[in-house]
Amino acid sequence: MTTMTDVRTVGVTVRDQDAALDFYVGTLGFEKRLDAPISPTQRWVEVAPHGATTSIALTAGQPDGPTDTGIRFTVADAEAERSDLAARGVTVGDLLRWDEVPPMFEFDDPDGNHFYVVEDAS
Repeated sequence: MTTMTDVRTVGVTVRDQDAALDFYVGTLGFEKRLDAPISPTQRWVEVAPHGATTSIALTAGQPDGPTDTGIRFTVADAEAERSDLAARGVTVGDLLRWDEVPPMFEFDDPDGNHFYVVEDAS
């Protein structure tokens, strides 16, 4: 039996942490939770949707190309969120609807990291 109780942070590799911060905070509207030096040349940066338990660490590096993060964000209205993100210049996919599955769509950050948005069915 484990004593682990939650997922605190998932990492996403970005080329430029400042540009990524601008996208996640300025474009998506996330909050910056942490931005601290971890060495003379590196820093630890975390962002998250307001009120979320889990954050995203924007780790500096060179992505090998588009990465499917597997991260799914929840929203009350997927269609409205998709329209809003598209209006803010975010690359979004089609709104997908299947029987007995909540509506969802995908979007990419400027580094090609791939995310999903799923309508909360509760």
